[in-house]
Amino acid sequence: MNKRIQEIEPGTRPELAEIEANILKERGRISSLYRTLLNSPEIAKGWEALLTAVRNRSSLPASLKELIILRVAVLNRANYEFDAHRPHAMTAGVSEEQIHLVQQEKVTSGFTDVEILVMELTDVMTRDIQVPDVLYDQVKAHFNDREILEVVTTISAYNMVSRLLNALHVGH
Repeated sequence: MNKRIQEIEPGTRPELAEIEANILKERGRISSLYRTLLNSPEIAKGWEALLTAVRNRSSLPASLKELIILRVAVLNRANYEFDAHRPHAMTAGVSEEQIHLVQQEKVTSGFTDVEILVMELTDVMTRDIQVPDVLYDQVKAHFNDREILEVVTTISAYNMVSRLLNALHVGH
């Protein structure tokens, strides 16, 4: 699949040096996604700030964040995102078997009750958008307001990521 917009080669535009340095600091490299985002410096800067907060600064366990990210990638058929986060998930303690289970049509076993609940929320937010009160009440029973915001923001942010990747054919 051909990329729909050109990637910006890091180091070729002096006005992007600060943004590129921040991306390198947080990510260790400038991926194809970020090379695409560099077409709009303000979008790249805001994206990096938001996704750094979601992935690296929230109070949620890394394994839960990675399960959300993998599940969103599966639901949105964002293979690049799935492949990029598989090693992060494993580092966070997600097993190969769990990674396989995340790829199933519906996740019903192989995880804690809370993880299954969060993946159900991920499914509903990604597929149906609207969260029924009964599901929200179940989530509320396990998380405080900060954690709920962080779970919902992680789901929302990675829907944004996967949809941009798919729309612009950013990937391998």
